[in-house]
Amino acid sequence: MELFKSNNPTLSEKIFNRSLTNVEEGKMTARGSIQKFGFLLLMVFAGAGYTWNLYAHFKLPTMMTYLWVGLIGGLITAIVISYKPNLAGYLSPAYGILEGFVVGALSAIVNDQFKAKYPNIIFQAVLLTFGVAFAVFLLYNFKIIRPTQKFKAVIISAVFGIFLLYIVTWVLSFFGISMSFMSWSDSSPLGIGINLFIIAIAALCLILDFDRIEVGEQMGAPKYMEWYCAFGLLVTMVWLYIQILQLLSRFASRK
Repeated sequence: MELFKSNNPTLSEKIFNRSLTNVEEGKMTARGSIQKFGFLLLMVFAGAGYTWNLYAHFKLPTMMTYLWVGLIGGLITAIVISYKPNLAGYLSPAYGILEGFVVGALSAIVNDQFKAKYPNIIFQAVLLTFGVAFAVFLLYNFKIIRPTQKFKAVIISAVFGIFLLYIVTWVLSFFGISMSFMSWSDSSPLGIGINLFIIAIAALCLILDFDRIEVGEQMGAPKYMEWYCAFGLLVTMVWLYIQILQLLSRFASRK
């Protein structure tokens, strides 16, 4: 699932190198990438608002349909964008809406589950997500953390390990084997510890995202790469939000 993907592999140096063969339409800027990221966030909010509204009006089957449309459609769209960056300007908004369907559905379910004892769980998850992202940006901007080759290697290895964990958990579920520490309702120290580790890795992936955007500007990548960079940053942010929401759900389950 593209939600859980980030080193960020969508912003690899090879992609930028290939893009340099087509710069007649202008060059990308970091500012342009951030502006387009803001637009994609609006698309996420729009999609999330739609599925949230479906849940609020007791249209659970319809909401679940949109959830699966978002999961499958988002994955397909992300794969196409990853292989065809020049299409990012056309497909990234669609990806944002599709991911919004997923985020909104999950948020509505969690909000309803804990509305009595944890009524502000969604607001806190959103606030924490943007708070973490801003803190990481400051660490990067003031050069407190720099993406050295060793740093990149460690983060990429960690992301690969997390991805394998997701795959193993998913495969075992088909055989009726449950890894309880991966459950949203599991409040064991192991489950919370793994959740915190994944959040830390997702946050550090933002360092790589910011670096790739800066490198793209320095390399003079074409204008369409702004959309591609915005898409890559959105992938990480959605992953970070879902992991923070899961962590808050674990804490809420302990009350």
